[in-house]
Amino acid sequence: MSNAIADLDTLALAAAIARREVSPVQAVEAALARIEECQRLNAFVTVTAEQARATAQALMPRWQAPGALPPLFGVPFTAKDLTPTAGVRTTMGSKLFADNVPKEDAPAVARLKSAGGILLGKTTTPELGHKAFTQSKLFGRTLNPWNADYTCGGSSGGAGVAALMGMAPLALGTDGGGSIRIPAACSGIVGLKPTLGAIPQPQSPDLFGTNSFIGPMARTVAEVEFAWTLLRGTDRMDPWGQSPLPNPSAKPLAGLRVAYLPRCGSPAIDPEVAASTESAANHLRDLGAVVEEIELDFYRFEAPYLVMLQSSVAARIAPFLKDRRNDMEESLAITAELGLKHSAVALQGSAAARSELFRLLQGVFSRFDVMLSPVMAAPPLPVETDPHGHITINGVDCGTIRGGWYPFTFPMNLTGHPAMSQPAGLSRHGTPLSVQLCGPWHSEATLLATAAALEAKLPKLARPPI
Repeated sequence: MSNAIADLDTLALAAAIARREVSPVQAVEAALARIEECQRLNAFVTVTAEQARATAQALMPRWQAPGALPPLFGVPFTAKDLTPTAGVRTTMGSKLFADNVPKEDAPAVARLKSAGGILLGKTTTPELGHKAFTQSKLFGRTLNPWNADYTCGGSSGGAGVAALMGMAPLALGTDGGGSIRIPAACSGIVGLKPTLGAIPQPQSPDLFGTNSFIGPMARTVAEVEFAWTLLRGTDRMDPWGQSPLPNPSAKPLAGLRVAYLPRCGSPAIDPEVAASTESAANHLRDLGAVVEEIELDFYRFEAPYLVMLQSSVAARIAPFLKDRRNDMEESLAITAELGLKHSAVALQGSAAARSELFRLLQGVFSRFDVMLSPVMAAPPLPVETDPHGHITINGVDCGTIRGGWYPFTFPMNLTGHPAMSQPAGLSRHGTPLSVQLCGPWHSEATLLATAAALEAKLPKLARPPI
């Protein structure tokens, strides 16, 4: 069934609404129809159909009147189910919080609404975003539209699938170790993890030690850049977002200093991933960038990262282990139990390792403007992969998921540097390949410009059939 409105990207839909060619009501109905068409993919925990219809109807008098409209006027968007939404349940992917209804929106949600956007629903996430596979006891498994035998990634898996398939053109994801970039890479879309504090998260449990970020996901770089301009800004309740944010302009490709990181100390990398990343490096050379291969060992930081992650999960979930363990995914319970074994000394040691990693990356960015790497060391993994087990890449035992599959992503969560994923072709399994761009704090403009240049050179991914 044709649904041309749902096929429009964020910018095209906003422009069509501004020209009075598509109404907010039509935009919402098209998105809801596409959700129904794609129901088998299981990308939503909650669809706010009636609220979205009511909001769209309330916007009609302004749409029918002459004059300019707000930039996102009438455009549907989604929010991951970890992100607070006023009056709309936010389950965090868990039966433990199935009835949780926040009283206020996260700033990112409020800013998209202020720009005229219409919240369409809450997208799927594993419980508390604790793993890179989008599955929970609350909603089941979210499928990868490219190949259902392989994961759609996580923890913003529903957000990535919804944006890819046009269930809403723009999605908000969260990223605590790669949870925007990994599912964006698995779905073949663009995802941005911003600089710490650039998009505020005042509802975070640990405001001062946070390593979780909220950011936009969409099919193209231009859409993500557009959303970025609406989302960034200070917030007096976020300690990392107090001072006016710097707004440096994008550095030109000619003479751009690019650090090319093909390996980061992990045991192996898939040949297709290596080839697609090298191709991106060569395209940047052709565009005038100065590309130099570097070596960094991120793999050794997996252990301190896990101490932080597991301790954080334990702090929130341990009270439920005795009486409600059967309501949890087993992998969440195991994560919490591992967290209970860590000492305060181990947690302080992890904080010191985090500082060491920050200094390491600051040293890189004293010489380079951008760092190019894979997003993951292998294409999307089989859906039945044990999140606590070992993985094999190219015949090599690579250890556990975080160090073996995505050692390129979690370091930027610990250091606060911005990073984004950019599609780069398809693997032998028909699943997407992607590259990661990372830069100094507040270098989003340069990352987005570089990604846009790569987008014009790298293979285009046609959306898989519904």
